[in-house]
Amino acid sequence: MTPSSSSSHVERGMLRELAWLFLRLGGTSFGGPAAHIAMMEEEVVHRRAWLSRQEFLDLLSATNLIPGPSSTELAIHIGHRRAGWPGLLVAGVCFIVPAVLIVTVLAWIYVRFGTLPAAARILLGIKPVIIAIVLQALWGLGRTALKSLSLIVVGILSLGVTLLGVHELLVLLGAGLLMVVVHAIRSPTGTDSTASALLLFASPAALHSTLTPLAVGATPFGLCSLLLFFLKVGSVLFGSGYVLLAFLRADLVERFHWLTEAQLLDAIAVGQFTPGPVFTTATFIGFLLNGMTGALVATIGIFLPAFVFVAISSPLIPLLRSSRLASAMLDGVNVASLALMLATTCHLGRSAISGGWTLGLTILSLLVLIRLQTNSAWLVLGGALLGLLCS
Repeated sequence: MTPSSSSSHVERGMLRELAWLFLRLGGTSFGGPAAHIAMMEEEVVHRRAWLSRQEFLDLLSATNLIPGPSSTELAIHIGHRRAGWPGLLVAGVCFIVPAVLIVTVLAWIYVRFGTLPAAARILLGIKPVIIAIVLQALWGLGRTALKSLSLIVVGILSLGVTLLGVHELLVLLGAGLLMVVVHAIRSPTGTDSTASALLLFASPAALHSTLTPLAVGATPFGLCSLLLFFLKVGSVLFGSGYVLLAFLRADLVERFHWLTEAQLLDAIAVGQFTPGPVFTTATFIGFLLNGMTGALVATIGIFLPAFVFVAISSPLIPLLRSSRLASAMLDGVNVASLALMLATTCHLGRSAISGGWTLGLTILSLLVLIRLQTNSAWLVLGGALLGLLCS
């Protein structure tokens, strides 16, 4: 076998590994971005050792600093780091496709019968397991990220302001800039790569202010309008699924009148209780508006910017880490990212742990993860089965 054919064989093997992993995660990762991130950390750091914890944290921070679906962008980053540009496409597409197929089926049922299949019982068992998965990931990542007293203080401050309702991007920006100040005080001459650090922070805000005006003005429905709308959403949206709800309501219900309030709430609910990216809400909306073609157009529109942003930002991460000042900034963003995950887990925990058996399931899941290192996908499926049996 020639060296070139051997290299090609290795690359195909990497792509198959990526495809299988993210197809499985896309079909079993319930619970939103925090849960997706925890499951990816388990797979690519612990089980496969594709990345160190520090590398994983750096990629997580990079996704939090750009618009779009954070867990999908993290999958795309991992694919690029593992297998270059083909890996970027394979990981991202494979993470998205299972959720898109599931949501499309649910959209067809909704259009056909006018209602959604009952999912409350399944979610009752899945949510406590998700809390345990995220807590385990936070413990492992926190031991890597919180490596100095200043970072611990920044993490506590980030958690506090997040719980008070400060916007996620402001928390990340503040934490990074605070660590830049700490580094500058400790090493007054070490101000290398300041422009690179500030550019990474400034670009999302500038992009947001540039593209947000595209939302203005009522638009008659058409496939081109649908594509442009979801391209805009995928290009400027920071935050959780609740931010997505507010964004979609302002345009699709109040300004464009493409959907009713009830239809939009049902679309958001589907994105929340199905596995994979929450942004598959767009798939559901597209199907309601124009069938399979609309679903495809909306899906491409909302996810395409994520691939572009990651392709631009991914090569910059090692350069930023090699700079002392930019490295301090990334350390601050890392602990702020974990604070955001912990705050999200606190909010989820209030609804997920609603009684004695759900609390017991959370504790049992956490013990199984720590002691037996069981694959989290099996725990999620087990939780779904318990939810069906116990409710």
